[in-house]
Amino acid sequence: MFDFDATLPFMALQFLLLAALLNVIFYKPLTKVLDDRDNYIRTNTLDAKERLAKAERLTQEYEQQLADARRQSQATIEAAQLDAKKITAQKIALAQQEAQQERERAAIEIEQQKQQAFSELEQQVDALSRQILEKLLGPNFAR
Repeated sequence: MFDFDATLPFMALQFLLLAALLNVIFYKPLTKVLDDRDNYIRTNTLDAKERLAKAERLTQEYEQQLADARRQSQATIEAAQLDAKKITAQKIALAQQEAQQERERAAIEIEQQKQQAFSELEQQVDALSRQILEKLLGPNFAR
């Protein structure tokens, strides 16, 4: 059934030569291409992950800066509103004070005019009283 003559070592030698030749011509270049492709994919995957991580970091930084800017603008608006309220309160207080002073001046002026009117009225009453006395009692008794 098996014949072990000189063809068996020759066939084994042919098989080894064919395996060595296929290894050099076909398997090594194919393995190199597959390794290069694997390295390319791995490199691109790592690069993409790094870019994604960097983009996420930048997004977080920009969101933080945006939040800070919003807080600062809100604080500025609140400060401006507070200043406006203070200025308004000061102007209202000043206007009220001026109005109070004007009322006091008017009251004093009214009081002066009232006193003057009373004094004039009193003089007129005195003059009328004298005239009435002169007419009733005569010119000698009036004084």
